[in-house]
Amino acid sequence: MKNRINQLFHDKKENILSVYFTAGYPQLDDTVTIIEQLVANGVDLIEIGMPFSDPVADGPVIQQSSLVALKNGMTIARLFEQLKGIREKVNIPLILMGYLNPVLQYGVEAFCQKCAEVGIDGLILPDLPLEEYHDSYREIFARHNLHNILLITPQTSEKRLHEIDEASHGFIYMVSSSSTTGVKSSVSDFHLDYFERINQLKLQNPRLIGFGISNKETFDNACQYAQGAIIGSAFVKALGDNGSLDEKISKFVNQLVKGV
Repeated sequence: MKNRINQLFHDKKENILSVYFTAGYPQLDDTVTIIEQLVANGVDLIEIGMPFSDPVADGPVIQQSSLVALKNGMTIARLFEQLKGIREKVNIPLILMGYLNPVLQYGVEAFCQKCAEVGIDGLILPDLPLEEYHDSYREIFARHNLHNILLITPQTSEKRLHEIDEASHGFIYMVSSSSTTGVKSSVSDFHLDYFERINQLKLQNPRLIGFGISNKETFDNACQYAQGAIIGSAFVKALGDNGSLDEKISKFVNQLVKGV
């Protein structure tokens, strides 16, 4: 079976909108509702955050959402329970994003098997080193048709970029800057020379730009340098606002795509 991530990038070449949210936030049982509402509002890809007690790469908004989700009782086992039957409702690519430690505690083989059972297409584990993935986990991921989505930053060397490109399936997560996740005030905060340098390398995998995408201006700008962009902190922040989930999600996506 073709992975849905590959199908997406085959069918849609530009302006791909990926949205991240933390499972179990703002309420424990909001996970499926948020996924359904994002799909209903035209989002192309969804990254479901697995809350962790020490999210070192995340800024304050996502850190806080992780703490709330954990207090709400969110666990990986509960997340898999919530996602049972999700493929009867939505067909866009779904990715789990988080840290390696909870996956190791769950058991990598068991975790990947559960991902396959509920219909997850890929994993983003920023603290999983490429070499460790190659040596220990690549075959497990492949057996369950899971793409390991790797990250690059402005500091990634050209040699490493080609190694990551060679090891990647699906897309490369292009971190916009060297900071933690969070909203950037304008496109001037991005390393445009880095975006241009990556474009000149003619990598074989498509790319999505993440970290700091927060509004139509930053989304449109990122899409000039990659196939699309990933929204995280700005959306998680919006979920904490007053109002119903469907209203908050519809308003957020409309502002992002249409600027209204």
